[in-house]
Amino acid sequence: MSGTFVGMPAFPKAAHDAVRDGTLRANLRHATHTIRAKRAKAVAEVSDWAALREAGKQIKDHTLRHLDEYLVRLEQSVTAAGGTVHWAADAEEANRIVAGLIRATGETEVVKVKSMATQEIGLNEALLAEGIHAYETDLAELIVQLGKDRPSHILVPAIHRNRGEIRDIFRAEMGAWGRPAPEGLTDTPAELAEAARLHLREKFLRAKVGVSGANFMVAETGTLVVVESEGNGRMCLTLPETLISVVGIEKVVPTWRDLEVFLQTLPRSSTAERMNPYTSMWTGTTHTDGPRTFHLVLLDNGRTDTLADEVGRQALRCIRCSACLNVCPVYERAGGHAYGSVYPGPIGAILSPQLRGTQSEIDASLPYASSLCGACYEVCPVAIDIPEVLVHLRERVVEGGPVVREGNKVVLRPAKGHAAERAALRAARWAFSRPGALRAGQRLASRTRRLHPRTLPGPGRAWTGTRELPTVPAEPFRDWWQRTQGGKKEAE
Repeated sequence: MSGTFVGMPAFPKAAHDAVRDGTLRANLRHATHTIRAKRAKAVAEVSDWAALREAGKQIKDHTLRHLDEYLVRLEQSVTAAGGTVHWAADAEEANRIVAGLIRATGETEVVKVKSMATQEIGLNEALLAEGIHAYETDLAELIVQLGKDRPSHILVPAIHRNRGEIRDIFRAEMGAWGRPAPEGLTDTPAELAEAARLHLREKFLRAKVGVSGANFMVAETGTLVVVESEGNGRMCLTLPETLISVVGIEKVVPTWRDLEVFLQTLPRSSTAERMNPYTSMWTGTTHTDGPRTFHLVLLDNGRTDTLADEVGRQALRCIRCSACLNVCPVYERAGGHAYGSVYPGPIGAILSPQLRGTQSEIDASLPYASSLCGACYEVCPVAIDIPEVLVHLRERVVEGGPVVREGNKVVLRPAKGHAAERAALRAARWAFSRPGALRAGQRLASRTRRLHPRTLPGPGRAWTGTRELPTVPAEPFRDWWQRTQGGKKEAE
């Protein structure tokens, strides 16, 4: 999988540096608290929210169990509607397909709808290497692109920037990309939005090729769906002569009726709106409206391997609403860049290690980027039990590597390192399965408590470097219970 932020350290180091940035923390705190408060109000309006949440979960789980069938049906429906379907096993193949399709048009510029999948595979960079310039048209993505930055949030990629920083970016960079920022541009939202609108309008009107993702794909009809708030996506999807959509295979839903659930839960969970201002749907091509040519690139890039993990596959339910980011105390303090992926926050902590594997330092650290408070699970509109998956992935990091395919078998590849942690867990398992040994160990620990060090030696230093060792009680719980409660029980 592509999409790793090259040169990024593991999460603990990146987060340690991020929490020292006062401006970043202030920006994140203001934005996340505002969004989460609005979301809570929007959700409270729906009397059957719990039922909608369960319905979304059931639809997604059913689809994942029969994913092969629905993908074949989707391909048939898209083809019958005049589109062309391509299958990409990984990022390299997807980038090669898209670049080839663009080259066939003779164009060297494309406009893009905000798309996590194309960010995941590093499409912009791959196209630039082929001499093709991709222009982001979502306002937040435009800010990130002009600022030579990286996205830090699923819904609001420039959440780490304040209005003053955005104004400075527009003033300094817009001219090199096209129409420059207006003279005397201030940091008022209306002026910033107008500057972006004028800058982008020229690109929309001359672009012959558009690139998008999709929030949903309907197997029954071959329809693709994009929801957005600005209208820039609508321009990308309708004005170009050729439209290329790169979509993860998990975005398929079986029927048109299934959209009823997600078009209620997604806007409330993401933008705290009853419905998205722009919901664009297209089915193949027509002779009188929209692009003349439509290509759908179905992206695997680790999703099939994730599907093989009965616990971890929950992550594939994700509808990219970002609600989990907005309530996460770790994300609020560390920011999105610390996760080293286009998928930040709690969902990124379980999705990225599964799509990319846990071989790299940063991916092995992501399952630990959580306090396991459970706030992410409470707000997830498709009931992904993120804490459960985090603990499951921590076990994988310690006991083994990623789930991989060897021929027709799915196996757990052994991991390297973590020998001390594995030894400690095995010792704990041995002790907890032998009550007598556990009782003797507790008594020994209590009697020698004055000799206990305040920090652990060797690999244990990483744990006690930021925590105090729990104080061992003077008397084990079992002895206290026997002394204080044993007589009462016998009397009864």
